[in-house]
Formats: sequence, structure tokens, C-alpha cells
Amino acid sequence: MRATRSGISWRLFLFSCLFLGSSSQDFGGQTQFICTSVPKDMDICAATLQNSVPGEDLKTTVMQLRETVLQQKETIMNQKETIRELTSKLARCESQSGAEPGDARPGGRRKDTGSKNTMGDVSRGPADTLAQLSQTLQSLKQRLENLEQFSRSNNSVQANSLKDLLQSKIDDLEKQVLSRVNSIEEGKPGLRNETEQRGRVESTLTSLHQRITDLEKGQRDNRPLDKFQLTFPLRTNYMYAKVKKSLPEMYALTVCMWLKSNASPGVGTPFSYAVPGQANELVLIEWGNNPMEILINDKVAKLPFLINDGKWHHICVTWTTRDGVWEAFQDGVKRGSGENLAPYHPIKPQGLLILGQEQDTLGGGFDATQAFVGDLANFHIWDRKLSVGEIYNLATCSSKAQVGNVFAWMETSLDIYGGASKWTFEACRQLN
Repeated sequence: MRATRSGISWRLFLFSCLFLGSSSQDFGGQTQFICTSVPKDMDICAATLQNSVPGEDLKTTVMQLRETVLQQKETIMNQKETIRELTSKLARCESQSGAEPGDARPGGRRKDTGSKNTMGDVSRGPADTLAQLSQTLQSLKQRLENLEQFSRSNNSVQANSLKDLLQSKIDDLEKQVLSRVNSIEEGKPGLRNETEQRGRVESTLTSLHQRITDLEKGQRDNRPLDKFQLTFPLRTNYMYAKVKKSLPEMYALTVCMWLKSNASPGVGTPFSYAVPGQANELVLIEWGNNPMEILINDKVAKLPFLINDGKWHHICVTWTTRDGVWEAFQDGVKRGSGENLAPYHPIKPQGLLILGQEQDTLGGGFDATQAFVGDLANFHIWDRKLSVGEIYNLATCSSKAQVGNVFAWMETSLDIYGGASKWTFEACRQLN
């Protein structure tokens, strides 16, 4: 393209050379132009530069102007190619959207709803198509703005004219997109109604989410940050809470919490802690008809808890790596103990602690059948074995009760996902 100087680019180049080849003199405020004769076979621009006084400056200017014109010519060719491509996409979109996925095709073949073209999935609705086309138009407009900035920096009349032309083309094309998509939607009232309904639902959900956020904010303003409970009303693979920080390496631990559930069979997974290479580093789960279990490094101990009666219960589990000794407490009373639970294996750091779901992979792989259903509150972790008296104080809400030194129950320590809700909670209200 750079070797061919034709059309307006060559004329502008020639005009620049001739203009620079002339000189002017000012006599009494009037300007006269003096033209220099040039031999017939001599290059005009070369002669102009030889006869001009500031030869190097004029030569540089001519070269810059020539480069600018060539760049603008490349730009308009690119823009024309983009417009042709977009017009072709519009035509394909209109033709492919005229038939439903199950329509009969010539030769007895049926439309493949999974087929794709440069527009993406052809089974997508007009609203999706419009969004994708709008992105393409936005890209064009961005390129046009870049061209405008370039023209301002080079003060090029040619570039300004080109900008106006392209802006007009893009505006017309955008109107064409809107017109065609509207005509497609008018021909499919069911699809239009579905789009409108989805829009109303999304608007309602957004409004509801905002109202809930405002209510939660008001609750946080009026209560201590630890006086709350998490509610998981359904078995899903998307409702959970994530603890913002990881656990440290631990050679002993105590985990305590308040639980309420009437789910059957099994209340699910109140919490799970996974580390790279081990999804079952520390898990509390009651799944199916099995009793509640504590897993450490994928080793299992069965716990003698009975909690799915729809009432609040306080449970604690202690463990030490020495001989893998563990103890289980319900409502302040020791219910069972054992040993050889992952002996001499310290709890590893740099993991992810999830409330309400069992992790099959680090931070994911949730199974709805293993999800916790019910209410959870006052979840605390210590890196030591609490005494019987300390656990009793927790279960009876004694003023001597302590909070976890590894993890303490605070709203600011959790991120909540999937519709799990928070409510004001006073741990020992049911004991009064």
C-alpha cells in the first residue's frame, strides 16, 4: 500500500510539494507568491527543496505529511473492512434467527442448536446478539476516537473528513442493528415476553438484594459484630460462607459452635477446611444415615452427637496430634473420646475454610447432598485443647467464656455467598 501513491493521497502530496516550492514576499502589507521554474524532466519536489531556504525543515515537513496521509489511508481501509465484516454478521444473524432450533431444514436435516459462527452461539436470543454487536460498535467508536486524537495532533484536514465519514457510517450501522433486532423480536412474541419477564425478575432481585443489604447494614449498626447467626435454608451447592483468612499450622485444636437443624437424613457439613493436595484436611460432616464424623487428613472418627431435633445445641471437638487423641462435647457434657485420629499429623496452613459445604477440591467441588441445612452461630477455633471447664462455660454462656484465638466469630471475618442469610442471634436465649 505504501508503494502506490494514487487518488487523494498523491494529489495532496503533489500539492504540498508545489506549495512548499513557492515563496512569498511582503511589500507594504501585501503578499506576493513567486513561483520557481523547474526543468521538464526534473523531480518537482526535489527542485522545490533545493530552491527553498530552510531545505532540511521543509524536507522533514514533506516527509511527515506524506507519512500522515499514508497512515490515514491505511486507517480508512481498516475501517471499511470492519464495516463490511459487521454488515456480513448482521445478515447472517438475521437469516439464522428466522427459524427456531427445531425447524426442518432442506434435505430433511434439522438445525444444530450447538453450531457456532463468528457471532457466537446462534441459539442465543436477540438481546444477546444486540449486546455483542454493541460491543463491536463500541470498538469501532473507540478506534474512531483514536483517529480523531491523531488528526488533532497532526492538524490534518484529510483525517477530520475521514472521521466525519466514518462517524456517519457507524451511526447508520447502529440504527440498522437496532432495527433488525427489533424486527426479529416482533416476529417472536414468546421470546420477547421471556426477555421482558427475565428483565423484570432481575430488576426485582436487584431491588430485593439492595433492601436486604440495607437491612443488614442497619442490623450491624445496632448490634455487636459477633451477635449473629448464619442460616442455610436449602440443600444447594452454592450457599456457603468463606472465612477470609487461612488457618495456621496446628498440633492441637478445639472447634466449637452452636447448631440447629432438623434435616434428615443428616444435617450435612457445618464446615470443611481444605489445603492444596488434601480436600479433607479438617471436616465436620453428617451425611446420609451415618453418624456425625470428624475428618483430619482424611482419617475418620465417629462422633456421638444427636442434634437434628430442630433445637439449638452447643458442640465442641478437641484433638491433639500426639497419639491422635480426640474428645466430643454436646451442650457442655463430654459424650465420647478416642485416639489414633491422624496421629502426629499437624493441621496444615495455607488452606481454605468453608462453612456450609464440603470441599472436594480446594474452594470448590461442592455436592448439594452434603450441604449443611440449618442455622450456625458462634463458630470458634483454638490452637490448643480447651479444658472441660472452659467448654462448659461456652455451652452455658458464662461470663468467663473465651473466643477462639485462631478464628473468632465476627461478621467482618466472613464472606457470604449464594443466598445464605444472617440474623441477629443471642447464643443462650433458649437457656433463659
